[in-house]
Amino acid sequence: MVNKQTLLSFFREKIKKPLSFKEIAGLMELSRSEAHALKKVLRRMLQDGDIVLTRKGLYVPASDVNLTTGYFEAHKDGYGFVITEKPGERDIFIPARAAAGAMDNDRVVVRMENRQKRDGRVIRILERAHTRVAGRFDLAGAVSYVKPKNKSIAFDLYVSPNDRGGARNGDTVVAEILDYPADRKPPSGRIVKVIEKPEDPASEVEAIIDEFSIPRRFPKNVAEEAKRITPLCPPLLRGELKGGDVKRKDLTALPTVTIDGERAKDFDDAVSIKLTEQGYKLWVHIADVGYYVPWDSAIDLEARKRGTSIYFPDRVIPMLPKELSEDLCSLKPEVERLAFTVELDFDRQGKKLNAKFYPSLIKSSERMTYTSVRKILVDNDRHERKRYDCLLSDFEFMAELCGVLRKKRLDRGSLDFDLPEPEVLLDMQGRPEAIVRAERNFAHIIIEEFMIAANEAVAEYLAELETPTLYRIHEEPDTQKMEGILRYVKPLRGAVHGVRCEPKNFSALLREVKGRPEEEMVNYMVLRSLKQARYSSLNAGHFGLASEYYTHFTSPIRRYPDLVVHRILREVLHKKRISERRKQELETMLPDIAFNSSRTERLSGEAENAVLNAMRVWFMKDKVGEEFEGRVVNVTPYGLKIRLKDFYVEGFLHVSFMTDDFYEFNERTMTLFGKNKKRSFTIGKELNIRVDKVDMEERAIIFGV
Repeated sequence: MVNKQTLLSFFREKIKKPLSFKEIAGLMELSRSEAHALKKVLRRMLQDGDIVLTRKGLYVPASDVNLTTGYFEAHKDGYGFVITEKPGERDIFIPARAAAGAMDNDRVVVRMENRQKRDGRVIRILERAHTRVAGRFDLAGAVSYVKPKNKSIAFDLYVSPNDRGGARNGDTVVAEILDYPADRKPPSGRIVKVIEKPEDPASEVEAIIDEFSIPRRFPKNVAEEAKRITPLCPPLLRGELKGGDVKRKDLTALPTVTIDGERAKDFDDAVSIKLTEQGYKLWVHIADVGYYVPWDSAIDLEARKRGTSIYFPDRVIPMLPKELSEDLCSLKPEVERLAFTVELDFDRQGKKLNAKFYPSLIKSSERMTYTSVRKILVDNDRHERKRYDCLLSDFEFMAELCGVLRKKRLDRGSLDFDLPEPEVLLDMQGRPEAIVRAERNFAHIIIEEFMIAANEAVAEYLAELETPTLYRIHEEPDTQKMEGILRYVKPLRGAVHGVRCEPKNFSALLREVKGRPEEEMVNYMVLRSLKQARYSSLNAGHFGLASEYYTHFTSPIRRYPDLVVHRILREVLHKKRISERRKQELETMLPDIAFNSSRTERLSGEAENAVLNAMRVWFMKDKVGEEFEGRVVNVTPYGLKIRLKDFYVEGFLHVSFMTDDFYEFNERTMTLFGKNKKRSFTIGKELNIRVDKVDMEERAIIFGV
């Protein structure tokens, strides 16, 4: 059979020079129909960057000509870095002159030009991340162009007179890209929408949805397919429990709870627990989305494209239609629901003794909130404990197991970040009435630990079977960055002095500064030094969790990779052994799914941050001139990023506004230092500031002193 894997093996094992199409077909002894299939596979491999076509029309593996694929991370000055798809490789620096018109998040092929310096050149753009750009429409005489709002896009988009779409000078617009930047041709576009100036926070969110080209509705065929899905009635469910290759277990009699936030609408995980002679038995039940959404259905293809649900303070842009996300696949209380269960046995010290995986039928006993569970376990609230007295022992066992698992995880070197996150509180009109530090209590930690345990168990099981799957990987940080941090925090290091760059070093450092004034500063510095976690079909472990095998399995309603892992696990359980042909099919498709899922995750994070910044400026717009207490959370050569004490709002104090001295930036110590008065500003320093300006268009808050 001619496919990507057989061709890669052919090139790797038998070929020492570039070959023509006829030579490949002849050496592989292919029939006419197989040669026709070869053409399609070669075309796909060229598109994916696995092979390269030389100027003489010969095929050669990309690895043999010093080429690699990855995504381009752009800087506003034109240069950037290529994060390679192969785990464990350092990023490749791309000078502005060598970017070849690549834009942020584009998938590219890059040639390494200096291995020692890790410098490279983009030679081909495989896949564009942007088909539309939001920005300001500027008219200069007869010439008009769009200046992108995204600062990482280092070029303006020329717009011809016939393509202005009624836009006027200064309008915020969305432009469809007609021509991407090239050596001899400037980028151009066509105005497809004029974004009205937001009149309130809700319309600001609408504008951001347009800016990021986020789909508001599902395509007609997806919506119709969702409406045709109906829940199985209990008798049919009971019938399924008795037959089939993978028996669905009836766990409806098992006490089971969901624990989520007060505003949650989709409940994709539930937990159960029992004390055993050896220790604990934990059940983690995950919504069985794969039962309703098969491979390559209309819903599946749309979910793959979206990659993830996007969460804003006033709404959710779901990955799946609400018929699934808020109904059939949501583990609502007192309703029978299909689930995929991970059953784990632990001893008293948290060692995993056994793991089982199977489809199940569950019925959640209660829809608990983090606040309620905290009241039961931490506050010992009499009213709350009485209300849920039948579940008290279960919650107490959960607390015990959580403590044991957490200690074991931290002891192995897992990083324990305790960084505050903002929560926007809206009034009845949808306007921000407060922006506060989001609560993260013991109930959150319980669910986190149980989900980590389930994700690790699934990843380890599939890895042991050598089954192709998606991993959630987190590569080790660059050694130079790590050493720089350790050098900066040398006075705080104590026991970690002189140790090697390993996960336990950072873990020990974070524990050492726990509760000290420097805690948040060190947490942020460590976090900034780390690479971004991503999805990969190749396992590279998870540095942050100090985990050898890790995947995402526990949120298939809102993350596409979890749905993929569900399907692969079901297939393994159903067939006992996946055929070599099926393995090759998965190995061909999973890299693309991993890449797209990582990219949509980054883009959704950017959109969520844009909305958060918008909510901040709407909240602060009537506070210009007021004074607040603040704390430095970042130091740059240009000034200080400051967070207010009373509100979780951040703004910038430019160094030019610090008129009491001449300040210099020390990169090694991340300090702004006054040359005359010797006053210094570091992360964590408290000071009084004044709100000088709220820039609604740039969504920025400018401080003065």
